[in-house]
Amino acid sequence: MLPALPFTLRVTLSVVLFLLPWHWTPVAAAGAVALTSSNFDTHIAQHELVFINFYADWCRFSQILSPVFDEAAQKIAEEFKDKNKVLFGKVDCDQETSIASRYRITKYPTLKLVRNGSVLKKEYRGQRSVDAITSHIRDLLKDHVVELKEGTEVDQIEEKKLAVVGYFTGKDTTAYEVFRRVASELRDDCKFHCVQRDPAPDAPKEVIRFKPSRVKFGEKDETYTGNVVSFDDLKSWATEKCIPLVREITFENAEELTEEGLPFLILFHHPDDKEGVEQFTKVVHEHLQGDKHSLNFLIADGIKFSHPLHHLGKTAKDLPLIAIDSFRHMYLFPDFKELTVPGKLKSFVEDLYSGKLHREFHYGPDPTVAVAGGDAETKSTQPPESTFKMLAPSRNRYTLLRDEL
Repeated sequence: MLPALPFTLRVTLSVVLFLLPWHWTPVAAAGAVALTSSNFDTHIAQHELVFINFYADWCRFSQILSPVFDEAAQKIAEEFKDKNKVLFGKVDCDQETSIASRYRITKYPTLKLVRNGSVLKKEYRGQRSVDAITSHIRDLLKDHVVELKEGTEVDQIEEKKLAVVGYFTGKDTTAYEVFRRVASELRDDCKFHCVQRDPAPDAPKEVIRFKPSRVKFGEKDETYTGNVVSFDDLKSWATEKCIPLVREITFENAEELTEEGLPFLILFHHPDDKEGVEQFTKVVHEHLQGDKHSLNFLIADGIKFSHPLHHLGKTAKDLPLIAIDSFRHMYLFPDFKELTVPGKLKSFVEDLYSGKLHREFHYGPDPTVAVAGGDAETKSTQPPESTFKMLAPSRNRYTLLRDEL
């Protein structure tokens, strides 16, 4: 048995052990910063890019992500020394309900990005690994403007993509910096290019032009007429051009589009069919502008999206064709050749709102004339089920606070 310690030594040790917790300062934990109602707006204002994990402690997907997110935060902090460049933040939605409500959080975890104080339209939906997350942040922080030599635009700019091209006297100008910031926010929607040049004495120093998709540069360009050093003005103009009324759905953006919760009005087309896309876009712009808050107007590569065609009983040979996906059922527009008939597509959309499409798929065409003693047997049919609802946020990846669709 060890000898008993002297009384004075025991008292001294007791005092030290009692005081130790009060004087010991733990090393600050590395990783994401806890954002609360008291510090949230300050951090948003101080950092160029804020990557936010909206989570709940009880959500198993949040629990799995937490250490990964913290490790990614530490790696990025070590890589980008400028303390105001990027911040990883986390919001406990059970505790910070006002922030969760402000950002309309409907699933855990939700990963949102805020750049220059504005929430980016696209959430992070990639792999939940340290490598994937850090790679995404590096990509966001790089310059998204591709430099071209004057005269090479037609050859270098991809015909199928939307593009914005800026002509500047140099990259050290205020106009270019504004252009670069706009490009970083719309990186997923448009391709941005710049050309450094010495303009003629009577020509403007800076010129910014927009190229629509599926045309060559120079064919249908639109020139920006606003203030080239106003971030808000240029961003507003570029957003209007880069996020069109009619968008293309791909496997990469399908989850995001379905989460918007609006039924799809889709043109399925052959990838080489420019005329069909132009006709559909023209009719939507002319007759369905007022429906943009009720429907998503989309075009889809009918070769890649062959599965929805199969559900409609169609193949690539039947392209182009138009359908509505209500996230319950799919309804086929009767005849693409009638697209340009005034009011025909609008009537098809109105029939969705009124329930006529659903009713006629179940029970056949509505009677146009009442039949005396109408005892005629009504045959019930079943419309094809929605296929795009399968691309919505999955319960194998998120805890959903409500049914998304």
